[in-house]
Amino acid sequence: MIEKILRFLEKLIPKPIYQKLQPVYHYILAASAAFIYGFPSKKLYVIGVTGTKGKTTTCNLIAQILNYAGYKTGMATTVNFIIGEKEWQNETSKTMLGRFQLQRLLSQMAKEGCRYAVIETSSEGIIQHRHKFIDYNMAVFTNLGEEHLERHGGFENYRRAKVKLFEKIVVKENGVGVYNADDENVKYFLEPKIAKQYIYSLHCPKVKTGIANLHCVSNVKLGAHRTGFLFDGEKFEMPLIGEFNVSNAAAAICVALSQKISTDKIRQALLKIKSVSGRMEPIDEGQKFSVFVDYAHTEDALRKALLALKKLCKNKLIVVFGCGGNRDKAKRPKMGRVASEIADTIIITSDNPRNEEPLSIIDDIIKGMNKNKYKIIPDRKEAISQALKSARKNDIVLIAGKGHETYQIFKDKTIHFDDRETAKNLLRKLFNK
Repeated sequence: MIEKILRFLEKLIPKPIYQKLQPVYHYILAASAAFIYGFPSKKLYVIGVTGTKGKTTTCNLIAQILNYAGYKTGMATTVNFIIGEKEWQNETSKTMLGRFQLQRLLSQMAKEGCRYAVIETSSEGIIQHRHKFIDYNMAVFTNLGEEHLERHGGFENYRRAKVKLFEKIVVKENGVGVYNADDENVKYFLEPKIAKQYIYSLHCPKVKTGIANLHCVSNVKLGAHRTGFLFDGEKFEMPLIGEFNVSNAAAAICVALSQKISTDKIRQALLKIKSVSGRMEPIDEGQKFSVFVDYAHTEDALRKALLALKKLCKNKLIVVFGCGGNRDKAKRPKMGRVASEIADTIIITSDNPRNEEPLSIIDDIIKGMNKNKYKIIPDRKEAISQALKSARKNDIVLIAGKGHETYQIFKDKTIHFDDRETAKNLLRKLFNK
């Protein structure tokens, strides 16, 4: 009821005045939501995961390890929600739920006996005070790249928003921070002096010495279906691919170690880890080539996804991707350049054009590309179809940009579209299944 009243008042207030009052408005919403649901986070051990990439996968790894270790855990991410063994999809299109939705979910977790809550915590959520009145006990930093810069007014503001999550943990006597030492921005996240710090690196020799509690990952062995690595000399294996997933796993291992979960238990949990929908998700309908759907929608994410698959590819690497409309225009030629540098065949298509013309977005992408290496197919289904038809034995096809999303947005129209579903249906038709 309070939320509806505030939404109604928002419409009555002139826009310039509303913009000035917006922080207060968001704060009131956060306080109201927490009060109505009885401040449920105080009954839970709350772990916030922030960064540009890897948040969703890291959250899922943490939640699955904690649940496997016998601690009932709740989770909220861009893709899915978990309470113990129950899992369902996030259909809100929000990385971090609104204040009332999030407090309601935390209340449900507490009522159902969860000990832990793992919350994907976005910069957008932080600047809108969605993290306020959530009693975080631990913060995890995955990495930082150029994303949402228009929304935040620059990279420094974007980074500052994420650091605020770590500032919340400082007041905790037994607060925990987990950090990726391989990211050059890690020093900013280390500035808030949290009681216990767990720092991990896949490149320990290059990391400055003298870092306390540095956990080293080495001997990474990448496979088409499984990945092996050493963490502090201990052997681990998981059914996820790509070096970036090793970094995500290292963060989850640090979280588990901070909660006194044994190495053996963590090792067993990682062996049983389930992949996250739309995050380097394999699509297998018996074809003689590999197909993956991934959410990679930034320059760095696309580079990492393509490089991971390039190492596994025995023949051609084919990529299908586009860029969203009304979002971060500067990344478009950068993504085009990355694709042209790594992939063998490139098909540029539409993502969520929103209020922009699809061909205008595609023109921005090709400005960064080798002009001889791409095809333009604005219709996403047709683009995926052409990629699959052109694939041969031992090729790899990456369908990038939308991942778990089940829609496309064209101006004021939203249509159903799921890359995974589309690829599966097309493959069945191609192979007469």
